[in-house]
Amino acid sequence: MPLIEEPRPVTLTYTPEQIERLFTRTDGSYAFARWGRPIAPIVFGVEDATLITVKSAVEAVATLAGHQMAETDPELGANLMVFFFRDWTELLAVPDLDRMIPDLATLVGKLSNAQASQYRAFRFDDQGAIQAAFVFLCMDRDLVKIPAETLALTQAVQTIVLWGDQAFAETSPLAVLPDTGATILRPEIAGVIAAAYDRMMPPSADDASHALRLFARLQAPAGSGDAKPE
Repeated sequence: MPLIEEPRPVTLTYTPEQIERLFTRTDGSYAFARWGRPIAPIVFGVEDATLITVKSAVEAVATLAGHQMAETDPELGANLMVFFFRDWTELLAVPDLDRMIPDLATLVGKLSNAQASQYRAFRFDDQGAIQAAFVFLCMDRDLVKIPAETLALTQAVQTIVLWGDQAFAETSPLAVLPDTGATILRPEIAGVIAAAYDRMMPPSADDASHALRLFARLQAPAGSGDAKPE
C-alpha cells in the first residue's frame, strides 16, 4: 500500500486561504462535508486483489481520520460504491443504479462525450454529512497506467471529505518520495483530513470561517489533545 504519513503542523506550507481553496467550488461557494456514518465500501468490476487494494486504501484513510469502517450500512447495504469499467455506457446496465444517480442516462452521455475518466457523486443526510458516495472510473489508456495502489489511495482521499471541485486540479493529494519512489499522501493533506474529523468540528459547513478552524487545528502541537470549542 502507498504510505500515509502522520499529520504534522503545517504552518509553513498551508495558509488559511489555501485551506479555504480546498473547499471552494468554481462558483465561489464554500462547501465541506465529512462522513456521518461508518464507511461500508463495495467495489465492482475488478479482481479480488484489486478489491482488497481499494478497501485497504479506504481503511487507511479512515484510520487517519479517526473514522469507523463497517461491513454493511443498515440503510444502504454499502454506502461507498466504486465502479471500474471500460465504457461509460456499461453503467446503464447496472441494476437500480438509476435510482441512486438521478438522470443517469443524461449523465453518462455527458461524461462519455467529454471523454471523462472519472466521476464522483455524493448523497448527504439531514445534517449535511456524507451519507453515501459513488466513484466511477472509466479505465482509459491513461488511467490503466496508474498503479492500482495509487489509484485506490487517490479515490479514498477524494471521498473521505467533500473537497472543492478544483481542489486537486493542479496538485495531486499524493507525492512520490525521491529516495524510495514510494507514493505517499502529502502530509499537509493528511493534516487537513485529520483536522476535519476533529470531534469539535461540524459534519458540514458552508461558511469559509470553517477553513480558519481547520487552520487552527493544523497548528496545534502533536499530541496536544482536543481543541477547545469555538
